[in-house]
Order: sequence, then C-alpha cells, then structure tokens
Amino acid sequence: MQSLWDLFVAFFRAANLAFGGGPAIIPLVQNEVVNHYHWLSISQMADGIAISSALPGPIATLLAGFVGYHVSGWFGVLVALLGTVVPTTLIVILLSNILMKHINSPSLKGMLKAVRPVVVVLIAKASLDMGINSFLNIYTWTIAVITAIAVIKYKIHPAFLIMFSMVFGLVVFR
Repeated sequence: MQSLWDLFVAFFRAANLAFGGGPAIIPLVQNEVVNHYHWLSISQMADGIAISSALPGPIATLLAGFVGYHVSGWFGVLVALLGTVVPTTLIVILLSNILMKHINSPSLKGMLKAVRPVVVVLIAKASLDMGINSFLNIYTWTIAVITAIAVIKYKIHPAFLIMFSMVFGLVVFR
C-alpha cells in the first residue's frame, strides 16, 4: 500500500512542477523514480523514455504507466496516472479564470521567461544522464549521429526516426 501512495506522490510532484510541456517532466520523473525512490535504474528509465517516445500520447502519462506497472502492476499504472492527471486537471479547472485574467501580466510573463532556462538545463541534465548509458557501441553512436543530421539538416519528423531506430534495433541488437 505504501508503494501505491509513493507512486501517487511521486507523479503528483513531477506533474505539478513540470513547466514547459511534455519533455520538461522527464527530469522530474527521473529524480523521483531513479534518485528518490530507486524504483528504476537510469538505464531502465532510458528504456521507459524510449518506449514512451515510440508510443502515441503524452509522455507524462506514458511514463506514469511504465513506472507504475514496474512498481505495482496494473494498480500501479492506475495510481501513477491518477497522480499525473487528476491534480493537474483540477488545478487547471480551478485556476483557469485567474490565469486568463492575467495572461498578459508582466509579472506572469516574467516568471515564465525565468523558468524556461531552468527547464532547458533540467532536460539537458536528464539527457546527459541517459546518454551516458545509451551510447554503448558504434551502432548506438551511428544512430545518434544519423538522427542529429536527419533532424537538424533534413527536418525529418521524429516519428519516422523512432520507427526507423526500432526496426534497426530489431535487426542489429537481437
């Protein structure tokens, strides 16, 4: 029962402190799941992010499902999803009128502008932590270089790159 409560609390904290969209939740989930509760290793977390990125839907809920199942099976999935979605939904419903009144407020704009660099650094740190455990051989480095070129130079949609890498992994890493 304690692990279910801990799942709810972990995803409640991550979801309610993540600013900047889907990827911004990754370092917060990593901190809860890997560093605080030790439910997953950094390598398992990287696998969870890879799986979540390959599936359709918001990464926050997909990661919650992945971690929840790992910790407590289907009840863990349900509790982690509730911790991710319900509190945030209620907060948005309750605060939407206030936010809409102050959407052009210099104070609100200033706070959001200040939080952006923090989010970028947190995402970069999580990426670095997972990257250290992901670049294991020449094949993984090749995938990374090809992906970087495809995204930066050729503007290829990430979904195609994820599908290509899955097929490549099926053939090469069996």
